[in-house]
Amino acid sequence: MQNFTFSNPTKIIFGKAVVAKLGPEAAKAGKKALFVYGGGSIKKNGVYDVLTGALAKEGITVVEHHGVKPNPVLSHVRSGIKKARENNCGLVVAAGGGSVIDEAKAIAAGAKYTGDVWDFFCGKAGIREALPIFTALTLPATGSEMNSGCVVTNEGTAQKFSAQGAPLFPRVSVLDPETTMTLPKAQVANGAVDSIAHLIEGYFTTKDADAAVTDEIVHALARSVIASTERILKDPSDYNARASMMWSATLALNGLASCGYGGMNFINHAIEHALSALYDIAHGAGLAIVMPAWFKHHLKTDGPARLEKFGAGVFGTRTAGETIKAFEAFFRKAGAPVRLSGAGIPAADIPRIAENALGLIRMWGMKHEQPEIEKILGYAK
Repeated sequence: MQNFTFSNPTKIIFGKAVVAKLGPEAAKAGKKALFVYGGGSIKKNGVYDVLTGALAKEGITVVEHHGVKPNPVLSHVRSGIKKARENNCGLVVAAGGGSVIDEAKAIAAGAKYTGDVWDFFCGKAGIREALPIFTALTLPATGSEMNSGCVVTNEGTAQKFSAQGAPLFPRVSVLDPETTMTLPKAQVANGAVDSIAHLIEGYFTTKDADAAVTDEIVHALARSVIASTERILKDPSDYNARASMMWSATLALNGLASCGYGGMNFINHAIEHALSALYDIAHGAGLAIVMPAWFKHHLKTDGPARLEKFGAGVFGTRTAGETIKAFEAFFRKAGAPVRLSGAGIPAADIPRIAENALGLIRMWGMKHEQPEIEKILGYAK
């Protein structure tokens, strides 16, 4: 088990009818907020009215920035930065899923930076300050509500890159499971896959696999995600299943589930980012395609030990092959694709996808070359 430092400053307010509690928390940071949200689902589920009402009650003026895409794009981030500056916004409030929160983070950092915000994503600059960030989560998946990272797609270059920095930790995030009750089945599936992906990256790529307590945390969270998702698919109104899923997704990428692992990387995410950058598919759908393919590659290069342990702890399987099949069965049951063809992506595009993935692989300092990425994607035909 490796040395580690764990610190997470985000305050979480969890449970029924907690969205309004973001108002008093945000008021501690300022009186004019850039309010970031997506295509309008928060107006249908009531979050918009509750949150804007709570902010107004605290005397906070809101400048709206809506229309965030499921894969947030750089041009919309830049327009949000311009809007925040022109209106002298002192804080950013985000309501939605990970894409909305990621864009809000990028805007918060860009508003305090004299250069172009893309500098943070391509390694030209580090994030040293940002406007205070407050979030109301409505789609459990990315964990962005309790971590310091964000992902944005540069639509001009077809690069889906990430940025990270301590100022991007939200100050407060409110998590009300009832806000997820109306999510479409596809978003439930994609959120579950994304959460699982966050758990398996460190677990399977660590160079020090003797971290029993972290392994058990990963197993428990994975079991919770799977069981909760199955309950939600059976009964979308199951509050406790929604609650378990929401908290599990947050814990999957708030730093806790990788403490003590050494030398880990996010190879599955690097490959998937190429898929969603080039084809604009849902991140979770792309991960459902990549993960089983990468597991088959991992089995050949690293052996069966970790697959067997994960399978025994999560699925009750005995062999590595059974574990991979169990992953695929869960993804299919949730409604996610497990092959490139399932997302309408031709196998002939594999070299192009691998070449695109290399950009992020290099950015993240991983030791993989294009032939290996093509081989991995070959398992996803």
